Amino acid sequence: MKTICPLLILATIITGITFQTPVQAQSGLFKDVFDSYFQIKDALVKSETENASLHGGKLVAALEKMEMNKLGHEEHLAWMKVEKELKQDAKDLAGTKKITRQREIFIRLSENIYSLIKSSKPLEAVYYQHCPMANGGKGANWLSKEKPIKNPYYGASMLTCGKTTETIQE
Repeated sequence: MKTICPLLILATIITGITFQTPVQAQSGLFKDVFDSYFQIKDALVKSETENASLHGGKLVAALEKMEMNKLGHEEHLAWMKVEKELKQDAKDLAGTKKITRQREIFIRLSENIYSLIKSSKPLEAVYYQHCPMANGGKGANWLSKEKPIKNPYYGASMLTCGKTTETIQE
């Protein structure tokens, strides 16, 4: 058993295999963007306005350092369509501590992140989920790394309201 581990490490180095986080896209360029988004979602599920704002700031930083010239064709097209709105929504979310406002911003943020995730073909499943009661009864979507519903629009008051409408994966 002791010889297997060093051999595995050596094989990994030689072949260039990298271990990726579950929602890392094939190119890996959106990793920080997606990580920040999921942290915002988790904060909204728990109604943690300070954390949502903090991770909104991290999302701003991740968006600012995006190297779009390294994106694949599909990713680049998706990025160009949503870049302005994503940056504005991230700034707005980072700048407010009002949970109702954060959740309003999160609606559009989720739609734009959805476009990026679809174009980047994540290596692990990402769940596109929907709450019919959010957004004044018009419904709203969000993305999750977990299949069980944890609603960011209502937090503890309606934690499991919603359903998975799509599974996105390579």
